[in-house]
Amino acid sequence: MQFIDRAEILVKAGKGGDGIVAFRREKYVPAGGPAGGNGGWGGSVVFEAVTDLQTLLDFSFERIFKADDGKRGGPSNMTGAQGSDRVVKVPCGTVIINTETDEVVYDLVEPGQKVTVAKGGKGGLGNKFFLSNSNRAPEYALPGLEGEEFKLRLELRLLAEVGIIGLPNAGKSTLISVVSAARPKIADYPFTTLVPNLGVVSKPDGDGVVFADIPGLIAGAHEGIGLGHDFLRHIQRTRLLVHLVDLTSEEPLEDYQVIQDELSAYGQGLADKPQILVLSKLDAVDSEDAIAIASTFDQAIHQQPILISSATRLGLDALLQRIWQALSELGDSSELSEEF
Repeated sequence: MQFIDRAEILVKAGKGGDGIVAFRREKYVPAGGPAGGNGGWGGSVVFEAVTDLQTLLDFSFERIFKADDGKRGGPSNMTGAQGSDRVVKVPCGTVIINTETDEVVYDLVEPGQKVTVAKGGKGGLGNKFFLSNSNRAPEYALPGLEGEEFKLRLELRLLAEVGIIGLPNAGKSTLISVVSAARPKIADYPFTTLVPNLGVVSKPDGDGVVFADIPGLIAGAHEGIGLGHDFLRHIQRTRLLVHLVDLTSEEPLEDYQVIQDELSAYGQGLADKPQILVLSKLDAVDSEDAIAIASTFDQAIHQQPILISSATRLGLDALLQRIWQALSELGDSSELSEEF
């Protein structure tokens, strides 16, 4: 499945139906008056969040979404039929942005959540509306109003409580594959992971927590270098970050700082999110060297890292325990952060 997490579309609500000019012509009504009905409202464009979509791929093939126009009024004071709404289904986690103002106008998080993004135009008034003591036979009516029209940008931001970050080959995909049922593609070269991977990890109380493996972070990611610019936005909804650093790297501390600098440069509060520092690939280095590297981090950033090996599962229980504790300290997880 191709992962598409951004799309630009045009939405246009339906035009209101026109009012009409008509008069009563019944046989036993000698003084027939105006009887032109109002036009019906135009249909609106409505977005609905659903759980059976995971990407915005459908919007690559269809970019214009228009609701039906309202029907014109009828004689005998009959109001025209309302135009049908256009209901557009999107994945949960979709953010709707006005491209002209670059402002977030809606954020669809909950399944079944609906929002009207473009309201249909009001129907025009028929000549019956203009009847008055001074005008007993109005011969004019009003046209329906145009519906709202907007250019929108859709962005899918994954709904995950825990985001796993780090440079390519830090072991993010391997970690999520051993703690959850996710089966990402894994290989020993940069950018094996081209899309974010989601996995559900069971807590001791039986509840599930969604983990996301965030790919593509390298130096300059916030400027669009590599893949990071496309996926940094997915970190925004996470409540907790797990930062993996490769113990086999020549400069582990420098690798750590690269990611921290990218989070700060991107902004949006990413650098302020709670983090757990993890040194991965413990099975590939001498234990004394690993302890020395961990001590270096402790002295440099005043944070004691957790040492793990995803391949041998060493240290994973301690890591998960730290994650559950951190999430508990952050409070109720029934609602993910809506900051963007």
